[in-house]
Amino acid sequence: MLHEIVMAGFGGQGVMVMGLLMTYAGMLEGKNVSWIPSYGPEMRGGTSNCTVIVSDKEIASPVVGEPSAVVAMNAPSMEKFGSKVKPGGVLLYNSSLITEPLKRSDITQVGIPANELAAELGNSKIANVIALGALLELTRAVSLESARASLKKVLPAHRQELIPINEAALEKGAASVKR
Repeated sequence: MLHEIVMAGFGGQGVMVMGLLMTYAGMLEGKNVSWIPSYGPEMRGGTSNCTVIVSDKEIASPVVGEPSAVVAMNAPSMEKFGSKVKPGGVLLYNSSLITEPLKRSDITQVGIPANELAAELGNSKIANVIALGALLELTRAVSLESARASLKKVLPAHRQELIPINEAALEKGAASVKR
């Protein structure tokens, strides 16, 4: 199975961490993975996105023109990447910051209030991990268990105490989109 995913938002929303977690989870599952970050010139508050490819086969090119899924954490990201989702793909957006879905009927669009769900868990900085949990539930690109295990690889030593709340965020995100 081939999953080509773009994750996008403002700098500081944890988009790169989201991509790294998925990439490490793919590696833990023995899949072929690619992660390409892209930053705006600003340190915080500028644009930020990454492309993640998870595949059972070799990855011919890390460049993705038509992603199978997009995670848009803010409105500018939705505007930039939402139209690029391939027909039949998934557009997951942060309904805390994006009020309207795109006018497309050829994709699955799911809005989750990632900021509010993060606040319910007591940490506004985990909206990205909530979105990742939702994405994994929708796409099955990698397992929630592998994403949970990747937290130990991605979070630095001085942030390991945040693993339990991030595990809860993955679960909360997945639960928010279960059908």
